[in-house]
Amino acid sequence: MNLSVNIAGTLFKNPVMVASGTFGSGKEYSEFVDLNKLGAVVTKGVASTPWPGNPTPRIAETYSGMLNAIGLQNPGIDVLIERDLKFLKDFDTRVIVNVCGKTTGEYLETVEKLTAADVDMLEINVSCPNVKEGAIAFGQNAKSLYDITKEVKKKAKQPIIMKLSPNVTDITEMALAAEAGGADALSLINTITAMKIDIHRRSFALANKTGGLSGPAIKPIAVRMVYQCAKMVKIPIIGIGGIANSDDAIEFILAGATAVQVGMMNFVTPTLTAEIIGGIGDYLKKYNVPDINDLIGAVS
Repeated sequence: MNLSVNIAGTLFKNPVMVASGTFGSGKEYSEFVDLNKLGAVVTKGVASTPWPGNPTPRIAETYSGMLNAIGLQNPGIDVLIERDLKFLKDFDTRVIVNVCGKTTGEYLETVEKLTAADVDMLEINVSCPNVKEGAIAFGQNAKSLYDITKEVKKKAKQPIIMKLSPNVTDITEMALAAEAGGADALSLINTITAMKIDIHRRSFALANKTGGLSGPAIKPIAVRMVYQCAKMVKIPIIGIGGIANSDDAIEFILAGATAVQVGMMNFVTPTLTAEIIGGIGDYLKKYNVPDINDLIGAVS
């Protein structure tokens, strides 16, 4: 039984990764999950310089999910290289660094600093709904997305994954633009822009007013978008959005995803990724499927 998948020439022992921003860089979760078992650790988004993030409150619970407006708070690329990547070197797992920025120059500066780093792939976050400038503008305009993908591809040593925003009219237009710009893979979806109001205080639950909705509530939307994009592009897709168990992960794979990322539910069940890997193996045995790759896009 084979669980390994290949994305842009990089072999992953299984298709289960963690979503950026929900797992730190793995250190906190290493008490609960054997990082060696994961297909990949995707780091929290990192920029060329430290970002303070948005004011609090910046997290709110909602039905079947949560809203966050963290604003990509991070310590900057130098700290990530010196602290987090050194920690991850001790584990037999692929490492993907999520890169964010407010301008093309900021993205490129971070990418250049990673050219000599022991990193397998870069995930370029052009889709965060909680940053008032930069990322979301690239993620919602096909021409801008094409341009930044092309520029990043020129500088990057590692294969690049473009992380797409669901907050667009046509997700396939964005997928095609990223592919045309030279993306090696796509990851989707990022969070959906949403709002919660405290009716007793008559005020917004988040200081930012809006935040990104994640969790099981968005899974059907994410599955639909992965399916649509898989029919349009030739590059691999990593499915993200509300995965809470192995059934959810398999649903994304059947829709056309080569791999999946587990996000918000890591907060609920820190051991979830390991449980999903085991569940996928059980599914393959139950239905006598010798290779996980036989399931990619196999819905009919």
